[in-house]
Amino acid sequence: MLSVRTSPSRNVYCLDGVWDFSIDPANSGIEQGWFTAPLTQAAGASVMPMPVPSSFNDVAVDPSVRNHVGYVWYQRRVSVPHGLGDDHLILHFGSATHAALVWVDGEKVAEHVGGYLPFETDITAAVAGKFEFLLTVAVDNRLSWQTIPPGYITTDSTGAAVQNYYHDFYNYAGIHRSVQLYTRPTAYVADVTVVTDIEDTTGILNYTVQAPGAGTITVALYDADGTMVAESAGASGTLRVNNAHLWAPGNGYLYTLEIHADSDVYPLNVGIRTVEVKDSQLLINGEPFYFRGYGRHEDNIIRGKAHDPVMMVHDFELMRWQGANSFRTSHYPYAEEVMDYADRMGFVVIDETPAVGLNTGLSGGIFGGQPLPTFSENTVNAATQAAHQQQIEELIARDKNHPCVVIWSIANEPETNTPASRAYFEPLAAAARAADPTRPIGYVNVMLSTPEVEQVTDFFDVIMLNRYYGWYVNTGNLADAEASLRAEIDGWLTRYPGKPIIFTEYGADTLNGLADINRRPWSQEYQIDVLAMFHKVFDSYPEVIGEQMWNFADFMTVPGVMRVSGNKKGMFTREREPKPAAYAVRERWLAMRKELGY
Repeated sequence: MLSVRTSPSRNVYCLDGVWDFSIDPANSGIEQGWFTAPLTQAAGASVMPMPVPSSFNDVAVDPSVRNHVGYVWYQRRVSVPHGLGDDHLILHFGSATHAALVWVDGEKVAEHVGGYLPFETDITAAVAGKFEFLLTVAVDNRLSWQTIPPGYITTDSTGAAVQNYYHDFYNYAGIHRSVQLYTRPTAYVADVTVVTDIEDTTGILNYTVQAPGAGTITVALYDADGTMVAESAGASGTLRVNNAHLWAPGNGYLYTLEIHADSDVYPLNVGIRTVEVKDSQLLINGEPFYFRGYGRHEDNIIRGKAHDPVMMVHDFELMRWQGANSFRTSHYPYAEEVMDYADRMGFVVIDETPAVGLNTGLSGGIFGGQPLPTFSENTVNAATQAAHQQQIEELIARDKNHPCVVIWSIANEPETNTPASRAYFEPLAAAARAADPTRPIGYVNVMLSTPEVEQVTDFFDVIMLNRYYGWYVNTGNLADAEASLRAEIDGWLTRYPGKPIIFTEYGADTLNGLADINRRPWSQEYQIDVLAMFHKVFDSYPEVIGEQMWNFADFMTVPGVMRVSGNKKGMFTREREPKPAAYAVRERWLAMRKELGY
């Protein structure tokens, strides 16, 4: 799906602001018809103001709001833009977590499942002849074994619903990204696919445009100064740019591809670059790239998972200050604005689906509980697999034109050590390759799936490892932790020669301000020591092509005896204060940036 863009043929109206909001205590609002009239008139609704975008959980101070499981309702009145003429009016949601139903004046106009990707609907007919309309959205935060991410619901002793899930971040929910109206002509640019290549100093841009009903399609490519450097006609073709300015790590140079379909005009930012995996390396523009950075989360004080441009720019500034050049969108697609900004800033991105928590065995394999098989019931597998494939295809459809994206990660820490997991992942890997044959694909491997038992890596191009030697295992014993880490890397190199290895998670929980002369776990000193041990090992293996420590900043999780108001593995606190480890790693990364030039 194309991002919303203004152009000579498209007007955009932002609907962000403070909406009316109510939890649905009995999850009966649909049956009671809450969408037919103002929420203030709905029986059982307790209406309060709610900012959009935001996670509703932390805005209110009432635990019944924060902990609600099920439907929540949003509503506002919207003016119909004047003078639409023959143009169509499109209602676009950046995301609603995890499922949404949308009504215009009581008429259902959209339904979407998937909490981290956009959806839109044409409401032209629904608002015909109207000056304004009542927009109502019901958002469902429930997870099941048939959703991505998965989960299950139990009840407590009072009969209240409790959402359970296997992923280690809080289940923030609501309308997390902007809501927009935009206009477009009847014949319009519906999709664009751009694939770039390089021949000597010439940039090659292959394009395909989908524009239903358009009689004439033309494209023109402009450089960053606004000078046209190439043009073509037709729904597909090739543009050649002499002495092309390449998009590269740390140098986010962007061209603008302007597509005309009859009267419609759509501008698309593009970067000319190549990506491939070869001889245990990932090459960008033919040069080996080494990942420095983090797994991150869309997680902020009060805002929860809401997109906030202020925090986005500040986080990028902190990453640049530290010498990072990359991050992974752990563990779901981030806001489109983040991807646009990564393009612009020259950050390299591993783009990940919301398939996290597909591993019920973690409780037994690492934490000593009862291990359970994840992929055991064929009926559950089929439904989950279909939802998972939909998320892969929607993610690639949204982000395929971003030069910053160099790897698709189709899952985080799933069960991959059983025959059933092989049957589950084989068609998903094929679906990812079919959706985008131009980029490497991978998944992020959990500690239970060591090289001697893992069963799916041959489907993928890279090995991405989350490893916590020195924390969850070998706790406090870094000599043993280092020996275990080296032994495992040796195992991967023996079984899968030629595949590069990226460490996508490693680290230790740290309470900021906890100093310990004995450098024991949870202290600031121990975090520095754990990271230093991993870095020493990485430096001795040329096949290790990246270090993305866990995590950029502390983030909220469900309460637990292992979590002190969230996960504390951040290089920065949740308030973005640097821990001492941030300075130690900054020294390393800045030296690497000086040496490598990016």
